[in-house]
Amino acid sequence: MHRQDTLQDWWEIELQGMPHFDMAMKRVYAWFENEIIDRPPVRFMAHNAFLERASEDIAHFSPAEKKNWWFDTELQVDLFVKSIAGRQFHGETFPVYFPNLGPDVYAAFYDTELEFGEITSYSVPFIQQWEDADQLVLDQNNQYFQKIEELTRHAIERCEGQFMVGYTDLHPGLDCVAAWRDPLQLCYDLYDNPDQVRRLADLAIADFEYIYNHFDTMLKEKGQLSVSWMGIPSFGRMHIPSCDFSALISQEFFEQFGLPILQCESKTMTHNIFHIDGKGVAKHLEAILSVPEIHALQWVQGVGDDYPIMQWISFIKDLQARDIPVIVDLSTEDIDDFMDAMDPKGLFLWLATENELEEIEILKRIERWT
Repeated sequence: MHRQDTLQDWWEIELQGMPHFDMAMKRVYAWFENEIIDRPPVRFMAHNAFLERASEDIAHFSPAEKKNWWFDTELQVDLFVKSIAGRQFHGETFPVYFPNLGPDVYAAFYDTELEFGEITSYSVPFIQQWEDADQLVLDQNNQYFQKIEELTRHAIERCEGQFMVGYTDLHPGLDCVAAWRDPLQLCYDLYDNPDQVRRLADLAIADFEYIYNHFDTMLKEKGQLSVSWMGIPSFGRMHIPSCDFSALISQEFFEQFGLPILQCESKTMTHNIFHIDGKGVAKHLEAILSVPEIHALQWVQGVGDDYPIMQWISFIKDLQARDIPVIVDLSTEDIDDFMDAMDPKGLFLWLATENELEEIEILKRIERWT
């Protein structure tokens, strides 16, 4: 049994647009145990849908204006509140605001810089010479850490009865090292300077539990669950380990440099869902699953030649055979073919839909699947 918290640890959550919250959580917890109550959980939102902002077009903004837009606390929470106004959340689509300054914000907590675009931000590589690593020290007073705290507090002040507040996207692994050093350069470093890479990897994970606990405490003190960008809550400690950089390296290098970090970051969590971003990351599946605290996987098949989902049926069936719960991203036109080909056990379906009527109809079809 992976689950470390029980129904006795649950508390009441009342949300205007989600009166079936309690049942939705029971389905999620059953999924973690590779079980089904009445149907598999369904989230009516595609992977990375949170990047599709209902906001003004900021493409013409200067770099400084873009940063100011991202740093406008009230605006960012307003945009989220407007996006959920009047909505009914069907299935296991939880209304979650998570403070977001981009995927490299963890690296930026160490006083490195971010450049902001329209839908995400990018780390400015900081380590040009190895001695630059001496300056990498967690700074809770820096602009990025302070802004994430401010976004969190402001959202908590406004969320009651409407939505949940999560914690930001935390990447303490080789993705953080790549943000500090530059992904291409880090590939060379693995050959040329492995000891320096190990040093950076140790730095990247050293403060993770402290940082996680800091934001987890902020949320738990206000009665919030543990949830982040994936929108899957836990009454315990939810984490989303990932290592997109691993798509660029061999299995040997991942086992040497990535696996020790994964073991550290996952060990104190109640629920870990590893984010497998495409087949490049999937080549490390055996190493990832060697960590007993990895409770489930999110499979992201990618686009182009890697789309649609149907070509990955055998891969998903293999995960099912190993009793590994897995999230899959479906298009609505693939639902029937997918259900015909698959057993529902251990699956969490993510679907992008156009309206509530479509969602209700899809739920009826999925109920018949079981």
